[in-house]
Amino acid sequence: MDVNLIWKAILIFIVGTILLRIGGRKTISQMTIPQTVIMIAIGTLLIQPISGKGLWSTFGIAALLILSLILTEYIQLKFDSAETAISGKAVAVIENGILIEKNLKKLRLPVDKLEQRLRQAGISKIQDVQHATIESNGQLGYVLKPEKQPATKEDIHNLMMFLQNGQTINTNNQTLDNIFTETLNKNTSDVPKHLQ
Repeated sequence: MDVNLIWKAILIFIVGTILLRIGGRKTISQMTIPQTVIMIAIGTLLIQPISGKGLWSTFGIAALLILSLILTEYIQLKFDSAETAISGKAVAVIENGILIEKNLKKLRLPVDKLEQRLRQAGISKIQDVQHATIESNGQLGYVLKPEKQPATKEDIHNLMMFLQNGQTINTNNQTLDNIFTETLNKNTSDVPKHLQ
């Protein structure tokens, strides 16, 4: 085997790992569209030096792609409209235990696939879900209806206080002031404007 190919392969591995580390630490399922495109391009590009293309020009182009990715992510952080245009937003698929069929059609997501994701999350009935979204990275986000949510330490503490002292139970009524309000086209007041 040619020693020249061996050192090129090792150098490609080292530089590629450094560049991808700079690009971000996400799994494929968590990547946005620009991240996926850049990572595929870099993977294809990094193999070029072995087939005879210039080693340093390949590294330069890969670095330029990573800088493009970082710039794109910065723009998405600063401008909400750019984030929506580039990466998309979460799409509501269940509201108050009812499927939102038009959004499922828009996502081209069959009900069977949605049910599969719900089962993987430990949910046995669509009617138990208060809100569910398909996030921009394709993952399922959901909140169960209050009566279907597991008890928290606070709930157990309040119950213990009630049983011991006869005090009233502090029930926190669920409001629409949560992270799912963005999918309902409502403004959230607790998120800084510069991060939306």
